[in-house]
Amino acid sequence: MAKGNGHDHGTARAQLARRLMQLAPRQRLDALIEGADARGLVRAVPAEDLYLAIAEVGLADAVEVVQLASPEQFRTCVDLAAWKANALAPLQVLAWLRAARGEDTGDFLRKVHFIDQEVLEIVLRSLTVMHDLEENPDVNPPGVTMETPEGRYLIELKAEGLDLVALKGLVSDLVAENPLEATRLFEAVRWEMPSELEEIALHFRSGRLADLGFPDPAEAAELFTYVDPEKLAPAPRPAPGPALEAARRVDFVEAAFQGLDSGEAEALTQELRYLVNSALVAERAEPGDPAALRWVTELTRDYLSLGLEHLSGGDSEFATDAIREHPAKKCFQVGFSLTVTLKRQADRLGHVKGARHGAVWWALDDEAAALEALQRPRPMKAVKVEGADPVPFRTRRELAEARQLLGRVERQREVFAALSGGDWEAVLARFGGVLTPGAPERLFLAAAAWALLDGEPRLSPVPEGRLVELFERLFEGDAAAPKLRPAALERSAKAIAARVGAEAQPEAGLMVARVFERLLAELGPAYLAEGRVDPKTILSLPVAGQAFL
Repeated sequence: MAKGNGHDHGTARAQLARRLMQLAPRQRLDALIEGADARGLVRAVPAEDLYLAIAEVGLADAVEVVQLASPEQFRTCVDLAAWKANALAPLQVLAWLRAARGEDTGDFLRKVHFIDQEVLEIVLRSLTVMHDLEENPDVNPPGVTMETPEGRYLIELKAEGLDLVALKGLVSDLVAENPLEATRLFEAVRWEMPSELEEIALHFRSGRLADLGFPDPAEAAELFTYVDPEKLAPAPRPAPGPALEAARRVDFVEAAFQGLDSGEAEALTQELRYLVNSALVAERAEPGDPAALRWVTELTRDYLSLGLEHLSGGDSEFATDAIREHPAKKCFQVGFSLTVTLKRQADRLGHVKGARHGAVWWALDDEAAALEALQRPRPMKAVKVEGADPVPFRTRRELAEARQLLGRVERQREVFAALSGGDWEAVLARFGGVLTPGAPERLFLAAAAWALLDGEPRLSPVPEGRLVELFERLFEGDAAAPKLRPAALERSAKAIAARVGAEAQPEAGLMVARVFERLLAELGPAYLAEGRVDPKTILSLPVAGQAFL
């Protein structure tokens, strides 16, 4: 049967709403309410997308959108915003009710009645006290009170400021709409058990979240199932030219979308929504937490892009073929599994004798941080920015770099073992403590300093009396442009290389350069400006007599 103009108009409106949702949150909300068909546009937006846009800009700045939303959309917003760890937050519900109140009282009450009756009862039970005047006609509680028209109840309002105004308006509207039903509601508020109300409300909310595509925890956990990436590797293709190098930096999810028709693109969008929702549940994040949703969305796209890169042979022109051949969930699992393979390599390295001392890796700081990130339940890539959280792997190139890093860790372990002679207890005793994260790099800096001073690397603190000699040998230039003396690097690296095997010697030289570069950044400008450094301010170099471990 042919579909009429009403259907066409609705389809066009839904397509326009989807395009608007690609804008920044503030821009998309402004665009939704500025059109001639603002109500229709707002109501054409999927409820969870509308909620996210509102949450991003803040409820106080989105009241017009909330008022234009449908009762179904409003209930979804409350479902996402007002529950924390499976417990209802009554003030959050009241905040959304306050935002929903516009000039049309009927539209507001339709939203009120569309949320679960149990939710409304929990809000009233938490924020009011219902005094039965038939039982106690002389009750006179302090604060703001309201008496119901038939004189049955005196309602004590337990809220302040704008919440008090919203609560008073809600009670007044309910009474004005239907006094008899309001009295029944107040009676239920007095006698219903809070735990039973919340259990029922949570059950209804869980069912609606399932309808939105939020699976139960067991199903969500399946998203992070390991699959062997090599069994799904593409057939060999002719090596592409420079285009492949550029493709390594492309978003393979976006590349896959480019070759899809509108129906396929819509289907993939729904698959992506399911993946994000599943990841949220698996990560035990609140579905309505905007920060968690942003992070999980990025995580999901990164794993999916990584899987598509693998399945397309690293050529973005084949990304569409890959997403047509494999479900999005399988592509995601391939991307995740590629990182799990790295994690397993890191785990095996951790069991090599001498790789760690307790929980501390015998590696420089960057490599140790990378290993810690790799060994997370969801393997991550460490960021070389102090205090920054690890991020998901985004490309096969990053995976290759991580594999190279694991090789460097093995060489660094050999360097540390050669310097210690295998007797770490004696080494730690010389430094006066137990090993802590970050200490191996500083121990190595001490060995590099001794190699420069005496031509013999020693794992011992540097005497305060030899600091000036060390800095004179190491630094040159001025405070504005401090530099390391090339001869100093060569002398120290040569002395350490003499203690290690041939395979580890190149890494030993790189380690020397890195620790001296960091010492230069820490102390070089001050020393070159003043000719001295207070030993108590030195953080990276162990100095005799100073607390270190």
